[in-house]
Amino acid sequence: MAKTFGAESTADEVLEGVNLSGQRVLVTGVSAGLGIETARSLVAHGAEVIGTARDLNKAWRALGEAFAGLKPIDVVEVDLASLTSVRKGAKEILAQGKPFDVIIANAGVMACPKGKTADGFETQFGTNHLGHFVFVNMLVPLLKSGSRIVTLSSAGHRRSDVSLDDPNFERSEYQPFIAYGRSKTANILYAVALDDRLKGRGMRATSLHPGGIQTELGRHLTPELIAQMRAGWNAAAQAAFRFKSVPQGSATSVWAACVAPAEAVGAQYEEDCHVCEVNDDATSRTGVRSYALDHAHAADLWKKSEEMVGERFPLN
Repeated sequence: MAKTFGAESTADEVLEGVNLSGQRVLVTGVSAGLGIETARSLVAHGAEVIGTARDLNKAWRALGEAFAGLKPIDVVEVDLASLTSVRKGAKEILAQGKPFDVIIANAGVMACPKGKTADGFETQFGTNHLGHFVFVNMLVPLLKSGSRIVTLSSAGHRRSDVSLDDPNFERSEYQPFIAYGRSKTANILYAVALDDRLKGRGMRATSLHPGGIQTELGRHLTPELIAQMRAGWNAAAQAAFRFKSVPQGSATSVWAACVAPAEAVGAQYEEDCHVCEVNDDATSRTGVRSYALDHAHAADLWKKSEEMVGERFPLN
């Protein structure tokens, strides 16, 4: 009988009894927080993990502390806010020619002040979505049949659908959490579009909300932004909210990547180690917005993303 996991489950509990020997996994953002714990738990259960980080020295220091007694992992320099760096890192991995069973697109930024990436994109959309869009698409040739791509989204996707007409806030007022919401909706739509393109080749893509976790991701949060974040929640959502620990926050990532049935999670969105139902109640914190799982909308975002990065990815 399959075990049932929930909001308080940890990554190690989800992977208990799971032997990942022979599995090769790529995790982006292994210099802090969820990336480190996700990588650690996978290695602890036998997987070979390749990580990426913008700051290699920071990553090595953090991994050295977390991986005591475990086999160290290789880390490739990738700054998702620079497509030059993204393409260089992807080419370095491609040159190794070693296949992957799982890619976990974990890295990201949240609610940062208005800014631009090296390529002129709004920082959150450019880093969270476009950086991963190019990086993961370039690595698809290394994916085995039966492999999975997991993109970390957020409950923040309920803040806003993507804007295909004004992705860089050139004609609308910049609001940190609206920008974050757009980028997190893009993460879900990207997984939907990627799944549509790859499932015929035996590969599946999915997205998830890891939960509210106090990590470096929240470095830009002020009391005012936190108040804005909670302002639209209903009373039940306010009362139910609890921060997760980092091991709890990593649980849904490894569940979706290694434990849940592929057919159950393909083109879906998960939280607390279960597949979510569509919920368009604007005051609720649970479930997934219908606009984020719309396949035609996902295809439109794919086309727009190709235009923005100047590269086509005809994967199917």
